[in-house]
Amino acid sequence: MSFVATRFAPSPTGPLHIGGVRTALFNWLFSKNKKGKFYLRIEDTDKERSKEEYKKQIIDSLNWIGINYDDEEYIQSKNIKKHQEVANELLKNGFAYKCYCTEEEIKEQKEKCKKKGIPYVYNRKWRDPKNVEIPNNIKPVIRFKSKISGNSILKDLVQGEVNISNSIIEDFIILRQDGTPTYQLSAVVDDHLMKITNVIRGDDHKINTFKQKQIYEAMKWSVPEFAHIPLIHSEKGSKLSKRDKASTLEDYIKIGILPDALRNYLLRLGWSHKDKEIFTLDESIKLFDLPGVGKSPSKLDMSRILSLNEYYIKHLDEKELFKFLKIYSKKFKSDIDSSKEKSIIKSISFLKNKAKKLEDIYQNSQYILNDKIKISEEDLKLIDNSSKSIIKDFLIKFEKMPEINKDNLEKIVKGLIDKHKTNFKGVGQPLRIVLTGSRFGPGIYNILLSLEKDVIISRLKDYK
Repeated sequence: MSFVATRFAPSPTGPLHIGGVRTALFNWLFSKNKKGKFYLRIEDTDKERSKEEYKKQIIDSLNWIGINYDDEEYIQSKNIKKHQEVANELLKNGFAYKCYCTEEEIKEQKEKCKKKGIPYVYNRKWRDPKNVEIPNNIKPVIRFKSKISGNSILKDLVQGEVNISNSIIEDFIILRQDGTPTYQLSAVVDDHLMKITNVIRGDDHKINTFKQKQIYEAMKWSVPEFAHIPLIHSEKGSKLSKRDKASTLEDYIKIGILPDALRNYLLRLGWSHKDKEIFTLDESIKLFDLPGVGKSPSKLDMSRILSLNEYYIKHLDEKELFKFLKIYSKKFKSDIDSSKEKSIIKSISFLKNKAKKLEDIYQNSQYILNDKIKISEEDLKLIDNSSKSIIKDFLIKFEKMPEINKDNLEKIVKGLIDKHKTNFKGVGQPLRIVLTGSRFGPGIYNILLSLEKDVIISRLKDYK
């Protein structure tokens, strides 16, 4: 296959949407599979809404999930002069025209269409003006002369052949009154200059593709291949919105989803390879193809995301897992004290047990992270005189223990079970409550081996 170049072109007007992340992922995987290039283009021509913080957030988000773009990010606003030159060339060659319609006229046209119950299409008043006087006090917009008759066909790499009537495409604006280019023009010029060969984007862009294809043809530029991927819907089946609290990448990062888990989930959201579920990064690149992308919208499934995340937490190298936990804690909870790091690292094998997200590991670690623990009134009721007697006897033996290991601890516990005529729970539960603040949590031996000896003694003394 010839050289391949793809791009991801977000606008820095808000946090990166989860659908955008999947679009970036599919573009990146497609180009890497073909040994091609993948570029990031920041479409910042909407000056009022574009913000530097969102641009940074987009770049950080792609880095977080492991999508590395080639070269420097391409900033669209730096290329406005070139966009304007192309608009004027289209005007000169008869593919565009100046439109002097006022806002009131456009509003009136829209209202007429609304009353008739038909979609608004600009009436082309200035396309071929006859006996129309050019007003002096109105700055014109420049509109592209769209095809009026016949049909246009798009050979979509995902959707198949798409055929539409040209009559539904209006003469769209390519330069506004203030001379700034619109999305339709800028996207085409930039894709041409960047030598983009494949445009992979959401299927809500299909109508834009038909408009942009006409610009390519008018300029006699080679047209990229297009692939329109179905949108992601919420669990209720509607289009994802910010109200879903699962629409932006940050929504997943702040509950402690691992990048590999989310990448794996997004890969499988609308794409499949046989019945395979778990993909390494290398496998993702090697196996990704556009024929594997489905034509129907994908439904977000939070339980599946958590299940995958649990799998990755379970199988990730524990030192790596601790690094993720440390970064997560610093950003969303509180910094892990360096004096507690050793205890967390040696205990992470059981602290991660059944954890579906980093937040769970953080919560499981609270008895290690906090110098003072709080016991609920309900659990406190379980520390009766019998429990206090067990705690006292355990403390006496524990303080004299020359070496703290599981064998020695088991001997003490077995002795207490026999002495107090109870069972393992009868000994383990009161110890767990006073050492962690809860009757639920890790096994008692794990707790005793995770805490420093002086911490254990101090906590037991408070309740003996």
